[in-house]
Amino acid sequence: MITPPLNAIRAFEAAARHLSFSLAAEELHVTASAVSHQIKTLEEYLDIKLFIRQTRQVTLTPEAQAYLPAIRMGLDQINEATRRAMSRQDTVIRINLAPAIAGGWLIPRLYDFYNKHTDVEIEITTSMKLVDFNRSDVDLAVRFGKGHWQGLRSHLLLNELLIPVCSPKLLTKNDHPESPEALLKFPLLHVKPKATDWQEWFQAAGIAHEALKMGAGFQSSPLMLDAVEAGLGYGIVSRHLVEQELASNRIVIPFDISLIGSNGYYLVYPENRCKDHKVVLFRDWVLNQTKTTTDGGRSQVAQNHL
Repeated sequence: MITPPLNAIRAFEAAARHLSFSLAAEELHVTASAVSHQIKTLEEYLDIKLFIRQTRQVTLTPEAQAYLPAIRMGLDQINEATRRAMSRQDTVIRINLAPAIAGGWLIPRLYDFYNKHTDVEIEITTSMKLVDFNRSDVDLAVRFGKGHWQGLRSHLLLNELLIPVCSPKLLTKNDHPESPEALLKFPLLHVKPKATDWQEWFQAAGIAHEALKMGAGFQSSPLMLDAVEAGLGYGIVSRHLVEQELASNRIVIPFDISLIGSNGYYLVYPENRCKDHKVVLFRDWVLNQTKTTTDGGRSQVAQNHL
C-alpha cells in the first residue's frame, strides 16, 4: 500500500490551487502551519519537493505540476462517490418482515411502488425475529401480533384470515375428505409457532374434536406450503399470503370456511420517525395497497365466514 495520508493530499491540492498556504488553511479550517506541516509530510513521503517557498508566495515544482492532475482527479472521484453514497442513503428504504408476507404479499405488489417512485430503491430483509430498530438500519418492519409494541407506531395491514389448503391431487383421491369434519382423519400440517390454528379453526366451525391428528410441523409458512404442494397433508394459512398459489392452482381450498384470527400483520416504525420522508412515502403506499386487499379478502368468504 503506497497511498499517502489523505489530509496531506487535501492540503497539497488546496495549496496548489491557491498558490498560498494561508488561503488553503482558510478553506480547510486549519492553521497555515498545519498546512505547511501536511505538505512537508507529503514531500517526505514522496521523497520529492512540491513547492518552491519564497517570502510572499509559493510556486509548484515541475514534479508537483505533474502530480497535481491525477490528485485532482482522485479527489473528484472521492467527492462524487461520497455524493452518490449519501444520495443513495436518502433513496433506499429498508424493510424487514417475515418470509411469508414478503413473498406471499409484498413482493408481488412492489411493481406498483416502482412505477410510482422510480428514483427509490427498496431493500428487503426477512427474519422470524423482531428487528431491533436501535441496532439496525431498518426503516420499517412488518410484525405479526396485536399491534402494540413499546416505542413503535403501528398500522394494521392485514387481518389473519385462516383457511385450510391442500394440493389439488389430494382431492382426486377416493378417500379425500367430503366434509370439514372429515379433515380430523387426515394429517394436519402446521407452523410450529402457530400450532393452535387448527384447533381454533375447528372450534370456530363448531366441529367437536378430542385430539387432532397433527401432521408435520414447520418453522415458517413457506416451508409448510412446500409440504402442502407436495401432497403431504392439509395445511392452514392466512389467505392473503397464498394469493399466487391459489391463482395458479398450486394449492386449493377444500372447504371455503375462514376464520379471522386474533392477530394481524402490522407495519411498524419508531415513533420518532413518523415524519421521516422515507417512512411516510412507503407507509402511505402500502396502506393504500391494503384497502383493496383487505376488502377483497373479506368479500370472497362472506357467505361462509365463521
